Amino acid sequence: MKYIKLNKFVYLLLLLFTGLIQAQTENTVSIESVVYDKNGMPVSGVAISSEQNFLATTDSLGSFTLDVLAGTSLKFRKEGYKPLDVVASEDLNNIMIDFADYNQDVQVAFRNVKANDLMGGVSYVDVSELLKKSYYVNSLENMDALANGFHGNIWGNNSYLLLVDGLPRDANSVNATEIDQVSFLKGAAAVALYGSRAAKGVVMITTKRGLIGEQKIQFRTNYGVNIPKRYPRYVGSAEYMTLFNEARQNDDLDPLYSDELIYNSYLGENPFRYPNIDFYSPEYLQELYSTYDATLEISGGNDKVRYYTNLGYWREGSILDFGQASENANERINVRGNLDVKVTSFITAYADAAITFRNGNGVNTNYFEGAATIRPNEFTPLLPIDYLEADDSESQGFVNTTDYLINGNFLLGGTQLDPTNPFADIYAGGSNKTTQRQFQFNTGVNADLNGVLKGLTFKSMFGIDYTTSYVTAFNNDYATYEPTWNNYSGTDLITGLVKRGQDASSRTQNIYNNSFRQTIAASAQLNYETQVDGIHNINAMLVADGFQQSASGVYHRTSNVNMGLFLGYNYRNKYYAEFNGTVIHSARLPENERKAFSPSASIAWRLSEENFMQSASWIDDLRITAQGGIIHTDLDISDYYLYESIYRNVGDGLVYYTWKDGLVNYNTAVTRGGNPLLSFPKREEVSIGVDASLFNRSITLNANVFKSRMTGLVTTRGNQYPNYFTSGYPVSNFIPFENYNEEERTGYDFNVNFNQQLGEVNTSLGIVGTYYETKATQRDENFENSYQNRTGRPLDAIWGLENEGFYNTEEEIANGPESAFGSLKPGDIRYVDQNGDGVINAQDEVYLGRGGWYGAPFTLGVNLTAKWRNFTFFALATGRFGAIAMRNGNYFWVSGQGKYSEVVRDRWTPETMETATYPRLTTLNAANNFRNSDFWLFSTDRVDLSRVQISYDFSGPVLSKTFLDSFGIYVNGSNLLTLSKNVEILETSVGGAPQTRFFNLGLKASF
Repeated sequence: MKYIKLNKFVYLLLLLFTGLIQAQTENTVSIESVVYDKNGMPVSGVAISSEQNFLATTDSLGSFTLDVLAGTSLKFRKEGYKPLDVVASEDLNNIMIDFADYNQDVQVAFRNVKANDLMGGVSYVDVSELLKKSYYVNSLENMDALANGFHGNIWGNNSYLLLVDGLPRDANSVNATEIDQVSFLKGAAAVALYGSRAAKGVVMITTKRGLIGEQKIQFRTNYGVNIPKRYPRYVGSAEYMTLFNEARQNDDLDPLYSDELIYNSYLGENPFRYPNIDFYSPEYLQELYSTYDATLEISGGNDKVRYYTNLGYWREGSILDFGQASENANERINVRGNLDVKVTSFITAYADAAITFRNGNGVNTNYFEGAATIRPNEFTPLLPIDYLEADDSESQGFVNTTDYLINGNFLLGGTQLDPTNPFADIYAGGSNKTTQRQFQFNTGVNADLNGVLKGLTFKSMFGIDYTTSYVTAFNNDYATYEPTWNNYSGTDLITGLVKRGQDASSRTQNIYNNSFRQTIAASAQLNYETQVDGIHNINAMLVADGFQQSASGVYHRTSNVNMGLFLGYNYRNKYYAEFNGTVIHSARLPENERKAFSPSASIAWRLSEENFMQSASWIDDLRITAQGGIIHTDLDISDYYLYESIYRNVGDGLVYYTWKDGLVNYNTAVTRGGNPLLSFPKREEVSIGVDASLFNRSITLNANVFKSRMTGLVTTRGNQYPNYFTSGYPVSNFIPFENYNEEERTGYDFNVNFNQQLGEVNTSLGIVGTYYETKATQRDENFENSYQNRTGRPLDAIWGLENEGFYNTEEEIANGPESAFGSLKPGDIRYVDQNGDGVINAQDEVYLGRGGWYGAPFTLGVNLTAKWRNFTFFALATGRFGAIAMRNGNYFWVSGQGKYSEVVRDRWTPETMETATYPRLTTLNAANNFRNSDFWLFSTDRVDLSRVQISYDFSGPVLSKTFLDSFGIYVNGSNLLTLSKNVEILETSVGGAPQTRFFNLGLKASF
């Protein structure tokens, strides 16, 4: 007879799965084939018969062992749900974990809700479970591929409120290992109780807490390497000078660079005399750089005290590998402690504290910014002293007196135009250190008020955060040297040096970029929960909540204050109705408009419990939800006092409006009219959701469709007032801010999971998608041509000219429309004259498409988990589709004396006019070519292999004689592959550090 042993962790998951509460008569779950003693604890060492049927409660936690006969059928049934049948086997532990989230708690506004009772417009990710198969560091990393409705924003809105344990905080204030769950509140009803500042969505991060049981220690360490994907590609010196001469020829100018200079640069025999700067050379950059982190977690407790502690360290190096930059690094140390205390039989309290130290070592220059602008032939970064003439006493004197003789053999190079440069800055310009300290604290007291009214409880929270940062730096002055070269008998020598600047260091530490931010938040709530006749479930909540943030350099604090009421009812977990009503306040509005009421309501119907659905045995659960609400918000009111008229005295001698009182003349400037009726913009929304579980949870589904309007957005309506309300000189403006603009957002999201046992392999496939459309439905505009109206167009629209290729001849230019952007030549871009007025100007710009370099209207995430014995494979891919972007910036738009990237090789010339994909080169005005047009558009559609991880967990005899409860090893990679027609553009970072692939080896253990 073979038995299976379930440890306490499995039992805990079982209780989470069944969703039991303390009172056995309420919300109970029958568990067939499980034996408990009279105290509710499982009996050790008993082979279980199928006739036994007992109840358990969430109080029944502790150390225990449960033996189950292999092959025994276990049946779990929660009231209102179809039973789940599981056959016990060697893998029972894994099966239990898979079922743990069947009805787990999900954090929503001011309360926890069972997953199967969630109303629509809420998504969540169980980070604690995710980390078991996919380790990561940043709190919201890849969440757009795991949580439907979230893709950098929520349902197409341009901002969201991020809360960590109920307080407004930054996403980087918490690491993934500290997180238990991330909830995404999307619908109007879901966010209503958080008031004005939450109107566009809420991301809630809930950190881990201690559980009743023996102390558990978990340790994890990782070592990884970052490998650059690709660098920008620029032409070398010889090619640059050749192309620059061509550009001057196009401009009817004489060549600047001689053939001899170009030839010697091409040979590359003396790069010091004929420089060819390659910022991305291995001489300056490493092939890879490392990242290291380690985390220690300690948790445990009893029915009196529970605790959780997280200690973490993270360090990342730099790709730069010379001078002071070789010391560049960022590091973070974090300490978190969460404590729960049972003070009396009816009072509990908690206190959480977290401290984060961040340090960053850097240099006093932006190397990659210089890499995007400095031409390859501009100067020589280092001058070897071996090339100096021995009898050049002045130059030898520079060598003997310089403070910065690099590697004992080089002087710093420069020119009159470049007396300083990134290379010299890194070798001699000094260094800086960024220091940030962050303190977070929140506490609360909860009370069971059953003595006053059965089912009544009280909760409170108070929190305060403080963040400060500053930069300390040693800033050195230094000299650079411009050489004069000569050649004697075929040998290049430096015959003279011109010194630019002086070596000087005050050895004084400078402090700058000081900043701070303080957040104070508090909430208090009364909760009421009861059940009538075992079938009517009633919930109510009264909440007062608010926070205030102050920051350096910002005069007025940001505040959010509101009072909310929640009412909820469900009948047999079949019919649901909820109402949220929130009174909000904002100091951004006139005194008589500072309060508003935001109502929302939700209903749901569990069809799977209806009699007419009982024959559909393949449906485990099916529920439809509908929501609607009006949320008032001040998020789109950009500043305070916009409702006031602005009159100010001026002293520039210009008379605007004057009057005389005695001997005093006043010059008064009018910059804005007043509007005492300025009020809140509103988010008006309806949404419908579907939740389903099919074929014994082989398939689960969550999907939502939504439509929302933002009305009353604040703007000035210059087109609605006579022109005498404004004047250009002297400047005056009587036009007030008004609630006028309107926007619309529609879309859908979905999350489908397929769970299947394939032989010995347990597989799970998840598909997550979000699509949204935006539209400006009302704008103050008065375009001459309707095709330029913004009304009816997407909010992320890109506007520009429509191109017709290149002008190839002077005749085509003469017969074409005039350009308002300068004179034209063959090789310039030809545009469509949309209005037929014979002039190409801004009136010819049209809608080109939806913009988005990193975001997109449609985001798709696919995750696959496969478990075979002790191996776990996890892969995550992310797709983004439906957006375009503009190839602009100095990498693509090259004119004047700008640096040439490789894109110019496809330039227009008389010989390449049939195949050219780039305009002619010019050193003069290129305004006609380098402006927004469909010529420069490209699709940002992409599929990224975001993460792959292979894990192995040791078990059985390997650990039985050790002090370890568990031990595992894993390898993973991030940002591994991008599939796109425009992958080179998407993976190239210009003016910044390169994008990287990340490969990691990790170990984890528990004690």
